[in-house]
Amino acid sequence: MKILIAEDDQITSKMEKSILVKWGYEVIVTKDGVEAWKEVQKKDAPRLVLLDWMMPKMDGVEVCRRLRALSIEKNFPVYIIMLTSRKDSEDIIEGLSEGANDYISKPFSVHELKVRLNVGIKYLSLQYSLLKRAEDLEEAIEKIKQLRTFLPICAYCKKIRDDQDVWSDVEHYIEEHSELDFSRSICPDCEAKRDKHE
Repeated sequence: MKILIAEDDQITSKMEKSILVKWGYEVIVTKDGVEAWKEVQKKDAPRLVLLDWMMPKMDGVEVCRRLRALSIEKNFPVYIIMLTSRKDSEDIIEGLSEGANDYISKPFSVHELKVRLNVGIKYLSLQYSLLKRAEDLEEAIEKIKQLRTFLPICAYCKKIRDDQDVWSDVEHYIEEHSELDFSRSICPDCEAKRDKHE
């Protein structure tokens, strides 16, 4: 798991990086809001972000606002933890309302940081799982749409012609173009006809 640290205080950022590397994370460090914003726009950017509130060039709240809008637009999950020495409830409300998922007051305990990171990882895991399910559902819907399109079928033998101009029986065609499996039984009409012939 990759984590982005956006922190202008070198001592704090070095301490945070040291802790996170020790826990096995891959860490990217930025020293101001503009650097952080550039980093989070990259294709392989970290989706777990430790964001300092007070930074030069662009503050953490603005980075948070932009990153949340980007994650909605591009449909990728991101988990943002704001780190700040500001403790007023108005500040907490502002940070969370601009898109932060969590808020840690400085100075923070190492144990608290670890617990909150674990929450972030669980959140991201769940979001990625939901995205995968949504993609699978869209794929299934697309396959169903393909089956609903116009199919050339032989008026006599009921075979279906595919895009390569190959004729196949209905069962084979449906099995090839969907995830359906057939169970075989005899309908009442056919059973009655069979009984007549016997």
